[in-house]
Amino acid sequence: MEISKTKKRVLNSALDIVSQSGLELLTIGKLADSIGMSKSGLFAHFKSKEKLQLDVLEHAAAIFTDTVLRPSLKMPRGIPRIRALYENWNRWADNELPGGCVFTAASFEYDDRPGPVRDCLYDLQSKWIDSLSLIASHAVEEGVFKPSTDCDQFAYELFSLMIGYHHFRRMLTSDRAKSMQDLAFENLISRYQTEVVKA
Repeated sequence: MEISKTKKRVLNSALDIVSQSGLELLTIGKLADSIGMSKSGLFAHFKSKEKLQLDVLEHAAAIFTDTVLRPSLKMPRGIPRIRALYENWNRWADNELPGGCVFTAASFEYDDRPGPVRDCLYDLQSKWIDSLSLIASHAVEEGVFKPSTDCDQFAYELFSLMIGYHHFRRMLTSDRAKSMQDLAFENLISRYQTEVVKA
């Protein structure tokens, strides 16, 4: 759905706040202060803090799709597509937002808090993990992953690499986070590849 330039600017600013401070600390008042708009003007757009949070998550998902998923799908099915996905996902986590991936941070904030925000996060994350599993199944169909590949297991492991990287880089400020993640990714691909591809 197309959004106005004003609303897009507001959501981009809100996304920056969420990236650095978390979804729970995003309020209409804080957003109004950061962009120089009145609270009443913003309230007309969003009606409530919860609606603002949901709109920000959907906006982030649209950006994620455009910067991570769509470019990856232009690559040939199989390992080139998986590598592109991995690289684009890392760029998203490192460069798109000042505080890193909003979905990772928000998932920890809301994993045990029932309600519409958690439901939205659950839906977005489930669809993303399903996409990872589907891309792995394409690698099986192309004959570059073993026929015995458990695609859901592959999706779990790849997803876990990104969560681990985020934690090591952001929380632990490890200067080895990227090199360790890259090594783990290569080991992951190697375990699922067919012998023909390895040769």
